[in-house]
Amino acid sequence: MSRPRLPTVAITMGDPAGIGPEIIMKALAHPVVHGMCEPLVIGDAARLRKAGAVVGSPLEVDALKDAADADYANGRVQCLDLGVVPEDLAFGQVSPAAGEAAYRFIEKAAELTTTGQAQAICTAPLSKEALHAAGHKYPGHTELLAHLTGTPEVSMMLVSPKLRVIHVTTHIGLIDAIAKIEPGLVERVIARGHDVLVKAGIANPKIGVCAINPHAGENGLFGYGEEAEKITPAVEKCLAKGWDVRGPLPADTLFFLAGRGDYDMVVAMYHDQGHGPIKVLGLEAGVNITVGLPVIRTSVDHGTAFDIAGKGIADERSLIEALRQAVDLAPARAAS
Repeated sequence: MSRPRLPTVAITMGDPAGIGPEIIMKALAHPVVHGMCEPLVIGDAARLRKAGAVVGSPLEVDALKDAADADYANGRVQCLDLGVVPEDLAFGQVSPAAGEAAYRFIEKAAELTTTGQAQAICTAPLSKEALHAAGHKYPGHTELLAHLTGTPEVSMMLVSPKLRVIHVTTHIGLIDAIAKIEPGLVERVIARGHDVLVKAGIANPKIGVCAINPHAGENGLFGYGEEAEKITPAVEKCLAKGWDVRGPLPADTLFFLAGRGDYDMVVAMYHDQGHGPIKVLGLEAGVNITVGLPVIRTSVDHGTAFDIAGKGIADERSLIEALRQAVDLAPARAAS
């Protein structure tokens, strides 16, 4: 009997001056990765080989010109080689060349997923500074992929073994975030998170919604009524749909309750409100999922780590977990 093919996951190399090439070479040495997906690196074969030497990996790298040429059974790293990384690029330094390369990797991965040649994207970290230096003015992967796929609005979800957090706003200043939050946006973010959890097999997820102010405003004692104006109407609309949504709730209490399992997901209002608790639980276990795209995209929940790039000591565990999440969310493939 024929068996369904494993999903092909396009792994973008991220900023080639960061730890992306190293954690990819480390992750692909784990048999568990090859047991759950067909890993196709979108990047630069020479850079991967250099990173392999740095981390002491015995893996050889195949430089491919076409994704269709990948041989996932030969025991070597399959790299769609875009040939855009300068041979003398230093590790640990911001450069426009590295930013341009990171952009091109994402662009190619988006093309592969939208044409069905890959079923998901898993991204190694890029440098926003390098990306901007190359002329690509996007706050990060989330906004870049939204542009490349023509998606008007997406959300960032962070997942760890004990916590799921979806964000109403992300890469903007706190004052701008508070101004941007409004009931329609909050409702759409809750809906995107609810949809992901239902597809993941949680029939009626319990969702907690953070307040903006301490103590959820304490009936007007803190703030200027933001909870009643910006959040409560969205929660009421979700309740009217029959969803189990609670809030706005004080963020400090809500994260404690969610961490012990009382909630399936927390809706954070701004970047650090959601990122802080996840990162306290451990960068090696966190995964970033872009919710709302027409393609599946997961990512490590850490940066380029220029301070340790090229030293061979970067931890690959977040990348392995990101690959696992990508596989869990990826559409099924036809039998081979």
